[in-house]
Amino acid sequence: MNAVTLAVVAALGASPPTFHEDVQPLLHAKCATCHRPGEVAPFSLLTYEDAARRARQMVRVTESRFMPPWKPVAGWGELRDERRLGDAEIALLKAWWEAGAPRGDPAKAPPAPSFTSGWQLGTPDLVVKMTEAFPVPASGPDVVRAFVIPLQFGEDRDVMGVELRPGNRKVAHHALMFLDNSGEARKKDAADPGPGYASVGGPGFRPAGNLGGWVPGSTPRFLPEDVGARVPRGSDLVVQLHYHPSGKPEQDQSEIGLFFARAPRPKRLMSLPMVSPELRIPPGDAHYVTSASFKTPVELELIGAAPHMHSLGRTMKVWATTPDGQERRLIAIDDWDFNWQGMYLFKDRVRLPKGTVLHIQATYDNSADNPNQPSDPPRLVTWGEQTTDEMCLAFLTFATTNPNDRWVLLGAMAMQLDLFKLRDQLRGKARP
Repeated sequence: MNAVTLAVVAALGASPPTFHEDVQPLLHAKCATCHRPGEVAPFSLLTYEDAARRARQMVRVTESRFMPPWKPVAGWGELRDERRLGDAEIALLKAWWEAGAPRGDPAKAPPAPSFTSGWQLGTPDLVVKMTEAFPVPASGPDVVRAFVIPLQFGEDRDVMGVELRPGNRKVAHHALMFLDNSGEARKKDAADPGPGYASVGGPGFRPAGNLGGWVPGSTPRFLPEDVGARVPRGSDLVVQLHYHPSGKPEQDQSEIGLFFARAPRPKRLMSLPMVSPELRIPPGDAHYVTSASFKTPVELELIGAAPHMHSLGRTMKVWATTPDGQERRLIAIDDWDFNWQGMYLFKDRVRLPKGTVLHIQATYDNSADNPNQPSDPPRLVTWGEQTTDEMCLAFLTFATTNPNDRWVLLGAMAMQLDLFKLRDQLRGKARP
């Protein structure tokens, strides 16, 4: 036994840990959200029989930090709802396994945890879905499609929570949700045969707002009590879905649950895509590095961050340097996994004054030794929507009382980072 395991055993006294008294409370608190019937994990860990047959496996995956899936690096930002296990908790599981996984006294078992079935945030105030199923081809390039879902509220509404449920997780790569009160999305939908319309690089109109997005492994969250995502009256919800063919014909008809604030909220939710647009990853390069920085022209009140890369991504970190020279670490991931992404919320809002410089840095492995390498042999990889392309961005969400802040930010960012060049690349045009 290592020192931590010995300390755990000593704290427990002469008796080894037992399932019902020591292990089951830990599994309920840190594992059962996914490891229960009907959820995303491949097996349940609610009962003694479930856990005992996998005791050795639990030790292996927790010691390696493969489980629970929590990618942010400790010390890079203070985040809510951490799923990380402490050294003592990991040692407890190991001590239980090494003792032969004793059951203990069932009378001392903790109460069974209660979970919301279906919608993770509870019963939505309104559920909307794609008006018809979209057929995803068996093979070929990835498909990026925007679907118009009429909302047409008679008044402005503030949304405090959004939960997107993919209709088919086999092909859903990610989704973004925009609001359109111009009617442009409807025109594009009418002009494009089939459900929705082709949408690469953006939704094809200037959004009146957005409701966030979905990526594999993400967990929905309610917004802080004073922050709402404003849905202007008469708006349509436009869901941009990225599909990756699975090898056989599939269909998807995703749905979205909306949770409304009972009264207008004083601050609006906005998003800022911190991006490094220059990506040219040579084949065989196992440590390609890209970075960018951006000086914000307005004060920012950050709520959360969502890093995003594709299969070649290895590490990413986002931080800020305030005008007085202080460094504020926001988020870092040193073992990127596309299947475990998320929108991470800060424990406390990060207030950054005007003139703060935001930084992003990421590394990629485009070698044949990368187990996630999608190309054989490796090829030159640039920025793009396809799964075999790459991206380098982190969506930063912030609260503001000024709805024009986002456009000021995007305009400044476009000038500083030459995002016009990236836009034209995605549209297949060339810029000198």
